[in-house]
Amino acid sequence: MSIKNRFVFSLILSLPMLIEMVAAPFGFTLPGGAWTMFLLTTGVMAVSARPFIQSAWAAFRHHHANMDTLVAVGTATAYLYSVYAMLTGRAVFYESAAFVITFILLGQYFEEKMKHSASGAVEKLIGLQAKSADVLRDGQFTKVPLSAVVVGDTIRVRPGEKVAVDGTIADGHSSIDESMVTGESMPVTKQAGDHVIGATINGTGTFTFTASKVGDDTLLAQIVEMVKKAQTSHAPIQKTVDRVADIFVPAVLIAAILTFTVWYVLLGASLVNAMLFAVSVIIIACPCALGIATPTALMVGTGRSAKMGILIKNGEVLEAANKIKTVVFDKTGTITEGHPQVTDIVGGPEVLQVAANLEVASEHPLATAVLDKAHDTGLTPVAATDFQAIQGKGVQATVDGQSAFIGNDKLLDNYTLTPELTQQMTQLQNAAKTVVIVGQADQVIGLIAIQDAPKLSSAGAIAALKARGLRTVMLTGDNDRVARAIADQVGIDEVIANVLPGDKAAAITRLQTDGPVAFAGDGINDAPALTTADVGIAMGSGTDIAIEAGGIVLVKNDLQDVVRALELSQKTFSRIKLNLFWAFIYNTLGIPVAAGLFAALGLVLSPELAGLGMAFSSFSVVASSLLLNKSKLTSTAAPIAKVA
Repeated sequence: MSIKNRFVFSLILSLPMLIEMVAAPFGFTLPGGAWTMFLLTTGVMAVSARPFIQSAWAAFRHHHANMDTLVAVGTATAYLYSVYAMLTGRAVFYESAAFVITFILLGQYFEEKMKHSASGAVEKLIGLQAKSADVLRDGQFTKVPLSAVVVGDTIRVRPGEKVAVDGTIADGHSSIDESMVTGESMPVTKQAGDHVIGATINGTGTFTFTASKVGDDTLLAQIVEMVKKAQTSHAPIQKTVDRVADIFVPAVLIAAILTFTVWYVLLGASLVNAMLFAVSVIIIACPCALGIATPTALMVGTGRSAKMGILIKNGEVLEAANKIKTVVFDKTGTITEGHPQVTDIVGGPEVLQVAANLEVASEHPLATAVLDKAHDTGLTPVAATDFQAIQGKGVQATVDGQSAFIGNDKLLDNYTLTPELTQQMTQLQNAAKTVVIVGQADQVIGLIAIQDAPKLSSAGAIAALKARGLRTVMLTGDNDRVARAIADQVGIDEVIANVLPGDKAAAITRLQTDGPVAFAGDGINDAPALTTADVGIAMGSGTDIAIEAGGIVLVKNDLQDVVRALELSQKTFSRIKLNLFWAFIYNTLGIPVAAGLFAALGLVLSPELAGLGMAFSSFSVVASSLLLNKSKLTSTAAPIAKVA
């Protein structure tokens, strides 16, 4: 039976006893008196309270005590005493047991409703998915269910329709609203060769695209899975709470026994009053609020971040992000646009031809820039043979029977530049341009300068991180002059340049001696550093390997989201601590009142009121977590679009 149904059942059976309590001063009593109350309360205990009793018994058999132990012991004590009192002609307190169960279930029902509201981000994301696709089959476009789409299908998207799956535009162009996935409010112009994301909404143009990822491999499906895992994960602080609860429950039972003993034996109170004080202690101390303080805040925090296009994979990452002292960035594709272009060619026309011949088989961004320049100038690369990598420096091969090489300035360990080329290379590097050395027949024949401009958001993001007291570092394989020129443009504190791909993780380890480190990167070579860092932040436009290695994924590839991710993590973790504080304070302050320490002042707490107070405690903790959705960020982002 669901919590809602158990609550309704308990409420219906408890209402007659509530009516009698209210109307008793006017002489009203239930027909059947104590026997009617016995039947009503027995129904409550047998149906609504059964899960509490079963859970408490299971914990007892494993030599543990949990939150349900307090509920079961407190209500069972009131119920069994009332049975004894009824048979011996004394006053009964059936209503105490029935009301406590009703109020506790009321709190759990509100908790369940609010948890459902907190996890609504996942349901909204799932609802964004297209239901069908216009797929080219047998020479004509046909509507098919989304489940029938396979990789390689050609899909047509008309104005206003949803993009069915991830893919690459083959023909046509349009503007696409990607806010529902990336959080970016402005439509993005797309044309042939551009990537499209499933569940985004087409604007005014019609285009066809080739499906590259379907089913669980699409970006939306991966986002949904990440959010689900994050919302069901546990932050390390939860383990501390669990250990405290293991000690707290037995301590409460001991406190209840002592309360009963002091009142009955030492102070001479009646058996009934001593028992009611003890039962009130058990009920008010039930640490339900402690149990939900962490998971509810975690659900709200990760759900809100997902709406902004920031995927926090689990509670452990969230807690670690709250402690970061240093943020380290890869350069290409993270601080910069990741779309380098050839700006200068030093040497004769053969320089670009030789470079294109050597780079034709490479997928490196710099190689792509060289090949794009060759294509724009009408050059056709010639097949090269005998490729050989020069570790951390470049490549060499044979073209038209002659040896040729291309690489970075580390090649100068093997070859020399003329004074004129040396001066030109220095000037280009000082202008924040990466210089590629091109050679043939063991001679350097020229230079190619390539520039990758910083993203528009980089300088603002770096400034915001520094304003939060964080140290910023650039970690790159590029040479020191280029790295420092880019660093100066965006305001980076420190530069670590000339780092080989395999050495990035070691550099992160060294930085960790000064405190926890976050690393943001996007390439395959960044995966070891992402894993080594206390928090790995993968750019959403990066490789699958980098995204898998990162603990946080930024769907929009925007460095401002690094700031937002750290700020959201801090706010979520602060809310967890606030929830735990109030839950502990509530129990700490409630126990002395329930135990009757202020009875002489007329301040007492019946089991019914203790149950209502405990329900309110759980309600207030969940409400506190939900307020995370209203907390302001110093760096705001566009929210996820509402589902139509």
